[in-house]
Amino acid sequence: MEKEFKDKLVHFVQEALVEDVGAGDYTSLSTIKEDQLGQAQLLVKELGILAGVDVAAEIFHQLDSDMEFEQLISDGSAVRPGDIAFRLKGNIHTILKGERLVLNIMQRMSGIATQTSKYVLAVAGTKAKVLDTRKTTPLLRFLEKKAVEIGGGVNHRFGLYDMILIKDNHVDYAGGISEAVKAAFAYKKLNDLGIQIEVEVRNFEELQEVLALPTVDRVMFDNFTPAQVQEAVAMVDGRLVTEASGGIKLETIADYAKAGVDYISVGALTHTVKSLDLSLKAKLI
Repeated sequence: MEKEFKDKLVHFVQEALVEDVGAGDYTSLSTIKEDQLGQAQLLVKELGILAGVDVAAEIFHQLDSDMEFEQLISDGSAVRPGDIAFRLKGNIHTILKGERLVLNIMQRMSGIATQTSKYVLAVAGTKAKVLDTRKTTPLLRFLEKKAVEIGGGVNHRFGLYDMILIKDNHVDYAGGISEAVKAAFAYKKLNDLGIQIEVEVRNFEELQEVLALPTVDRVMFDNFTPAQVQEAVAMVDGRLVTEASGGIKLETIADYAKAGVDYISVGALTHTVKSLDLSLKAKLI
């Protein structure tokens, strides 16, 4: 687990436990001896792609370094009802304290990975890669984007700070495509920023304008039809990385991929997702 991701996870777990446990898990404290040991296993109850096992292991080890965590299924694996993803052995209070946090994360991540895998499968055989967006749950983006990767997708920019992405509102506020692009290049040079510039275009006139300007890194075709994307890709003729975006669904993504675009961004990977049904089942030692 990379250091930046782990650091975010440590902070997230601390905040999540404050929210959930507060002054104490009074149900467990009142019904179970504090030193009592137990076992538990993560039961899969639905077909899908599993995600978040590594995160679950880290959470339980943060809660109790003595917790025994036996991983049986890896992230990215296809699972079905009845599969056991991992087993735990340790303090029952710790197991119960981490149960809901781990389930909430793994169900959400597995739902995203499952959704992403369907989109990735739909574009198989083409050069197109499936991208996520910033349409994520606030403060959970690092987990949701990790789930997209586990499902076979590719992460777009993480936030507003790691790419200049000139969209329709920027264009309108700046006074046009040319004004926005020239200002972006000037700002990048002035501040010695080693980040890419991408421009969203809404029509062929805006695309022509982008192609006549100093070369940006990527152009995004917003709300183009597959036929329009094919024409736009031909106009670009390999000079820029191309991306299609805007209301693209599982039923239509293959048509966009066949149009020859490099990337297809899909907000539905993260903003419209059904969590995968998982359960943590406990037993005494």
